[in-house]
Amino acid sequence: MLNFFWIFLGGGLGSICRYGISKLLAGNNFDFPFATLLANIISCIILGCLFGVTLKDGLTDNTKLLWMTGFCGGFSTFSTFSLETFLLFESGQTGYALLNIGGSLLVCLFAIYIGIKISGNFLALSSSL
Repeated sequence: MLNFFWIFLGGGLGSICRYGISKLLAGNNFDFPFATLLANIISCIILGCLFGVTLKDGLTDNTKLLWMTGFCGGFSTFSTFSLETFLLFESGQTGYALLNIGGSLLVCLFAIYIGIKISGNFLALSSSL
């Protein structure tokens, strides 16, 4: 039962951060859904870092549930990405829609890689202290 608490807490924190990003960028009139892309990139970097730490030193199950499942799950926004892409297609902005699909996939995969690399550098630095 405690597992659900960690996921709930992390998911709430991630959702609040996601909402904060959308509010920060709300004053700009972008044709492209930058807030969703930014949230997904940041979430992928965090998830990559946590995954990298898990591979090297491991994380407790509660830590994984809180940050990987909860926070990153609440912070990343696949459903919003899908809706925004659909709306781009519907409004005739096919180029932006395709850019959103391809760009999000490539950039977020690269963000996972960067996160894993960051965690490796962080772990190497902390073990030398």
